[in-house]
Amino acid sequence: MYNNNNVGVSPKTLIKSVVWVLVGIFLFVVALAFIRPWYNVWSQEMEGKAEFAKAEQNRKIKIEEAKANLEAEKLNAQAEIERAKGAAEAIRIENGSITPTYIQYLWVRQQSNLSNKTVIYVPTETNLPILESTRALNLQNPQ
Repeated sequence: MYNNNNVGVSPKTLIKSVVWVLVGIFLFVVALAFIRPWYNVWSQEMEGKAEFAKAEQNRKIKIEEAKANLEAEKLNAQAEIERAKGAAEAIRIENGSITPTYIQYLWVRQQSNLSNKTVIYVPTETNLPILESTRALNLQNPQ
């Protein structure tokens, strides 16, 4: 059966255990002293690779944005060319038949883009606005 007489640990066994623990701790510290610098170098290398990859991605993004801006400018230039062609075609169709009445029509059509608060004076034969010409008649014929 089980013998409870040897409950205590002998001093020799205790000293051996303490020595082995101290040797283990010493070897662990020595190992860390050699491994830590290698780990630091490896860690720095990985951080550098990560930063390089990020910079490369940012560069690619800027290149793609520049290409998109170039494409947009090309399309804007093509639109401007088409507008100019349309204006040239309109002038060719009119063939010099622009009259003062047609110019007034274009001016009135342009005024539609203005706000509703704009007052437009339409010139008459006497070059007075319509609102002002009736005032002149009222001054000549007071009643």
